[in-house]
Amino acid sequence: MNSISSSNVGAAFASGQLGLQNASNGITQAASNIAARTVESSQNVPSEATAAASSSAQNATSGSTPGALPGNITDDLISLNVNSINAQASAKVLDTANDMLGTIIDTIA
Repeated sequence: MNSISSSNVGAAFASGQLGLQNASNGITQAASNIAARTVESSQNVPSEATAAASSSAQNATSGSTPGALPGNITDDLISLNVNSINAQASAKVLDTANDMLGTIIDTIA
């Protein structure tokens, strides 16, 4: 029974740690995309005189701007929020595994 309990605790710690790492990577990616979009949009603010010429040039070419990020800022904000919730859930898994390990140690001692 001790080996089964310690195996489950180890799996819980590994799962929590992996979930926290994945959430951290997702948060980093979403934040990076948001920052890139912000810089991109601030650099591409045309004046009214060039806006008409630029819009007609864009209409003439099909496809997206080279180097443009897929999706939109709303997708990145949602991803940021979802990964934040995933990080909280993974932290709760780690907290529960820690409590379970403490209980096992108290029971054995």
